[in-house]
Amino acid sequence: MRLATLRTTGTTVAVRVDETSAVEIDGFADVGALLAHPDWKAIADAASGTAHPLHDIADESWAAVVPAPSKIVCVGLNYRNHILEMGRELPEHPTLFAKYPEALIGPHDPIVLPGYASHAVDWEAELAVVIGSKARRLSPEQAAGAIAGYSVLNDVTMRDFQYRTPEWFQGKTFEATTPFGPWLVTPDAYSVDTDIRTEVDGEVMQHSNTSDLVFDPAALVSYISQIVTLHPGDVIASGTPGGVGHARKPPRYLADGSVLSTSVEGIGTLRNVVRVEG
Repeated sequence: MRLATLRTTGTTVAVRVDETSAVEIDGFADVGALLAHPDWKAIADAASGTAHPLHDIADESWAAVVPAPSKIVCVGLNYRNHILEMGRELPEHPTLFAKYPEALIGPHDPIVLPGYASHAVDWEAELAVVIGSKARRLSPEQAAGAIAGYSVLNDVTMRDFQYRTPEWFQGKTFEATTPFGPWLVTPDAYSVDTDIRTEVDGEVMQHSNTSDLVFDPAALVSYISQIVTLHPGDVIASGTPGGVGHARKPPRYLADGSVLSTSVEGIGTLRNVVRVEG
């Protein structure tokens, strides 16, 4: 099953995305609100609201799949090839940091950058893990059952701000910079063993496989749930593979007008144009 959040006139609605249409799930403004209901799967499966032909839906009508999660927990250095390119050793425990919901944008929205932060803007393709039920102190086996599904996210990063201090947070959560979508794919329809790719202006920058993750989604949910309760709709950005711009020699970064394409096989593709303001 695929679920998404669709922008309609002045509001949004959760939809089930079928082969040719997006079917409104009446009573739920977005996928986060849907996941908060314990019977969300059955509700989505039985939905019979207004059907929007996919070919009639404009790209900008798709919102971030979960527009306002209570938590976005990001994982750094979680692909073996990226860890090696950054000159580090494989970690014993996940490296975690947070991102605020204000950073999230839709799968085709522009990435809006203030001019003062546009000098070292990097790409980081990520498999996003979306929580479907309350998770607290779960084993990895239990944690797998708490995953509602998977989506695509790009953790666009201001490297100059990230490395101002030893803490990464300030470079990771600039407002309106993190595309997320286009939809959530439930675990029965997705296997974590697929290609993940970033292109900038049509040139492949990252190309790996999600099987290269050091800590897989269930391990991440389990680990984070030892620290804090995860709620339905919460998001875990599981880390990025090698090929980031900052690690290139010389470094390469996004600029005004850059077209950033982020895809995970079996889920979908984000396509975002960079826009520098001020």
